Amino acid sequence: MFDLTGKTAVVTGGARGIGKGICSCLTTQGAEIAIIDVLEKEADETCKELEQLGRTARFYKADITDRESIFATMQTILSDFDKVDILVNNAGWDKIEPFVKNTPDVWEKIVQINYMGTIHCTRAVVEHMMSRNQGRIINISSDAGRVGSTGEAVYSGTKGAIIAFSKTMARELARNRITVNTVCPGPTMTPLITAMVEVDAFIAKIFAAMDKLIPLRHMGAPEDIGAAVTFLASDEANFITGQTLSVSGGLTMA
Repeated sequence: MFDLTGKTAVVTGGARGIGKGICSCLTTQGAEIAIIDVLEKEADETCKELEQLGRTARFYKADITDRESIFATMQTILSDFDKVDILVNNAGWDKIEPFVKNTPDVWEKIVQINYMGTIHCTRAVVEHMMSRNQGRIINISSDAGRVGSTGEAVYSGTKGAIIAFSKTMARELARNRITVNTVCPGPTMTPLITAMVEVDAFIAKIFAAMDKLIPLRHMGAPEDIGAAVTFLASDEANFITGQTLSVSGGLTMA
């Protein structure tokens, strides 16, 4: 058990999928949660579920690609909770298809959400953490950013960028006792993946083989990612920074 009692965690994209799994794990260990998302209905439902665990959970509707909106939202969160101890940059988006079928608008959306969104949210809270000489930043990348992934060329690029960004931030913020680490999920069953599999034969073919390719013989669950994030957010991870942790059932090993 990792005790996060009294800690405030901001989780982007926390309304559903991996983000919801992260929020659930953090809340179970005592953290109060601020969810930043654009999915209002799903976020409200998630907050109600989290509050049943006896913790505060609030939803803040904001687009992480909008820097000014994120800075304003983070100030509101700081006003409501007084502090932010943990930032989890989880929000992301993808469209799985061969690169030659990608269009520039898809490239731009992937870059803005996955990479620039991480930068915006980090910048919006990092000076607050520096002023307190403490903090945890956990960025959600992907094993696609470590080893590549068919049908995810631009997505893989943004996730690789998150890994490099995290290592640099870990170096810059170490003197302020702020740790920065990256969690790389492998194939994980989420509502987004389910929806894509149902409508796209190319994607369905890719995921149909996953259970055979993954050494542990099954895809991950959002809570598997949440458990790794919870550890990195805890005091037990005080001496861990600049690291990249794959949670992939052994699909990638390095």
